[in-house]
Amino acid sequence: MTNNYRSGLEEKVAKDLTSKSVVFGYENIKVEYLVSETRKYTPDFTLPNGIIVETKGRFTTYDRKKHLLIQKQHSNLDIRFVFSNPNSKLYKGSKSTYASWCEKNNFLYAKELIPKEWINE
Repeated sequence: MTNNYRSGLEEKVAKDLTSKSVVFGYENIKVEYLVSETRKYTPDFTLPNGIIVETKGRFTTYDRKKHLLIQKQHSNLDIRFVFSNPNSKLYKGSKSTYASWCEKNNFLYAKELIPKEWINE
């Protein structure tokens, strides 16, 4: 049996099913569901010119989804990112980086500090 399970418990259940000759699927279907709830976003920094700056060391899937929703629902906001490393991969094995995600989704970004140009806009 290959060990592609996410936890020891999943592996234990799979072994038990196999020992009982039960044919089963493992993570072989996807079930869509809609999440509809109001949440609040508290930006890290707001510049006097109205630019919102979010600083990120890790840029998780949750963060990315949240910012796409905010961008879609509040297109008037100018949200930009400062990353400790914009060349970090989105996840292990990904070809995409934090920087390429920003470029693809029309967010400006910088490395480590807020650029003077942003402050002077």
